[in-house]
Amino acid sequence: MGFVDDERGTRILVGPDGFTTQVLELDLRSGGTLHYLMTASAPEMVEFMKKAGMPLTTKCRVTYTDVIVHKRLAYSSVADFVPGVEPYDVTTVVEFHVNGESVRMNLNFDPMHNEEWTQRAVMGHEIQLGKLERILVDARK
Repeated sequence: MGFVDDERGTRILVGPDGFTTQVLELDLRSGGTLHYLMTASAPEMVEFMKKAGMPLTTKCRVTYTDVIVHKRLAYSSVADFVPGVEPYDVTTVVEFHVNGESVRMNLNFDPMHNEEWTQRAVMGHEIQLGKLERILVDARK
């Protein structure tokens, strides 16, 4: 996933590599929501989505359940994109621990419906964190 700027100039982290993202709504507060469209754009992702029987564009909705600046971000999203699987909620909690000039971040999320999809989610979060790290390093230059 990578940062995208919405119409207000707010930077958010959405969309894995090979996808484009269009933010429809962002209300970053407890009880607020993030709505976005994620579309496979890279040829290999288009091929993967077609082979998996998944739509090329997915409408995503996140509901923020806890937003404490510099401390905690918790949200729930609906996993409604897996063919043959009933939609279900996935809760994610990100906690930030400041120590001087460094910050340790813990990210925990509910397991998906099976191990294969849980591992896909882990890989997605790892990609997001890698992109975040590069953005932060570039910002310090």
